[in-house]
Amino acid sequence: MEMKKLFALLLVVSVFNSTIISCQTKAQIDEAEVTRIITTLASDDMEGRRMFTPGIEKASKFIQNEFEEIGLEYVGGLNSYEQKFNMYTLSPKSASVSINGKSVSTENIIASVNNENLEVSNLEDVEVVTVKAGENFQQVFGQARSNEGVTLLLVDNSHKDLFGRYKGFLSRGNRVMELNDNALIMVLTDESAVNSISASIQNEVTAESLSNVVGKISGKRSDEVVLFSAHYDHLGIRGTEGDTIYNGANDDASGTTAVITLAKYFKDMGKQPERTIMFAAFTAEEGGGYGSTYFSQQLNPDEIVAMFNIEMIGKPAVSGPNTAWITGFERSNFGELLQKAVEGTEYEFYADPYPSQNLFYRSDNATLARLGVPAHSISTTPIDVDKDYHQASDEVSTLDLAHMTNTIKAIAAAAGRMISGEDTPTRVDKASVR
Repeated sequence: MEMKKLFALLLVVSVFNSTIISCQTKAQIDEAEVTRIITTLASDDMEGRRMFTPGIEKASKFIQNEFEEIGLEYVGGLNSYEQKFNMYTLSPKSASVSINGKSVSTENIIASVNNENLEVSNLEDVEVVTVKAGENFQQVFGQARSNEGVTLLLVDNSHKDLFGRYKGFLSRGNRVMELNDNALIMVLTDESAVNSISASIQNEVTAESLSNVVGKISGKRSDEVVLFSAHYDHLGIRGTEGDTIYNGANDDASGTTAVITLAKYFKDMGKQPERTIMFAAFTAEEGGGYGSTYFSQQLNPDEIVAMFNIEMIGKPAVSGPNTAWITGFERSNFGELLQKAVEGTEYEFYADPYPSQNLFYRSDNATLARLGVPAHSISTTPIDVDKDYHQASDEVSTLDLAHMTNTIKAIAAAAGRMISGEDTPTRVDKASVR
């Protein structure tokens, strides 16, 4: 009788230990999986993943399927992983402007209007700005373009050449995320005072759909989110000879692969995390950061305690293996916390070694940082000498997948204390992010 009880007890212990071992080994970051994912995302079949193309739609579906297989939850009331939004392309059709009762020649008018049409007849509805001879046209233009409402920019004839270049660029049209009444009307003129204005602007408007891919693992703290992100778009097909597909393996199929891999890793942990973990693959980073902009408008940025934006991790850093650098290191203590989290391991994080490249502003992290989020990009590529950056040669064959896998492992290890709630990065000063 005692032997039977002992045998039963040993059997229970054996099953329990096997379960523990199974749980411990299930959560892995595997090079074979990393290779499978990035090879698919950067394949010729994805046609370079340019926004508004069938290729990026294929990439979106692939990422959605991966999230589905992992078992992520939907985000923010969505009924899928697809966070869809429209972009509006505005193509100029006609523009007529009269100032002080005098008609302005069409060649001396540039109109950037964020709607199908604009009619102006009351000077009180217009902010008038002038660019005199000797003044910085580019600087004044940049400020005026961010104004709300209708702005009339009077440009002195001494800026004729630069005015012509702006006209050539802006006459191609522009894209906006929403139609509104903001407008910038630029006139090349010797007039410096405006007593009356009449303007009629017409655009052709085309709406096209884009989508981020987002999912989450709900934590015990629903209002505290650790975000892992990357952009999955690239440059598409260019040229007519040779290799015309810009596959974007490093930029940024590598980061998107990391997001998918990290989602599976944290899901496979098998227990509810303390903080909610969110995963986002952004569209249209290469086109102007529209995907991350839309994403940032759909949730409360104050609830995002940290953003790990993963960008170009397919090539080893110049500081050696198992090292990665962080943009905007000085803007919060995010980087210092990562350094502390991996002390005693083979991994190392350090500040962006390429400050002249202005990389903090060249990825989707900047969108969230402007809202105060400790949002930083993690990268390993020596960007100052990388010959494949934004080239058709950015192929999987140029990457070090063992290094890439180790970098994803390093990010997973470093993020642990933030996910558990033990560490919370300081917020970014919004006023310091232009």
